[in-house]
Amino acid sequence: MYSTVPSRSNHSLPKSTIMASASAAPSLAFSVSLRPPTSKIPILPPIQTQNPPKTNLLRIRSQFHRPLEEIYNVRVERGVSKDRLKDLGVGRWSTWRTGKCQLPWDWHVDQLVYVVSGEVRVVPEGAKTGENYMRFVAGDLVRYPKWFEADLFFDGPYEEKYRFLAYGDD
Repeated sequence: MYSTVPSRSNHSLPKSTIMASASAAPSLAFSVSLRPPTSKIPILPPIQTQNPPKTNLLRIRSQFHRPLEEIYNVRVERGVSKDRLKDLGVGRWSTWRTGKCQLPWDWHVDQLVYVVSGEVRVVPEGAKTGENYMRFVAGDLVRYPKWFEADLFFDGPYEEKYRFLAYGDD
């Protein structure tokens, strides 16, 4: 049995001694001093620092801010030319239309989308507040990656041409 408080039969031991004993084992004694150390530890004055101006903090933060398209691997070409659309065969792609609404969406394969009219706000699943979003408008060619999840917000009539990409398609 271990005891940190001396038993009634051990009144002769100093209070600062802790005894540990077992019935068949040799006894061990540990001593603990309750007095403060005799040497003085110097107390140093607080370190004086100057707070940097907030403008520097904003500049530093903006240098490390990455666009959501880069973070979520969403590729965008803005203002795509008619020649590029013809090369891609956008005229043969499927068409999808909607009005004002909000949709949760997830992509199980890569998808290439050409925004024909309207605009969409894409709020990735990881963006909790909705302040961080991607905005795509008519004339944008967007490639959504496989397994991407987001909420789509449409504020009015919207039309897109789309096709799903097989592994290895560009």
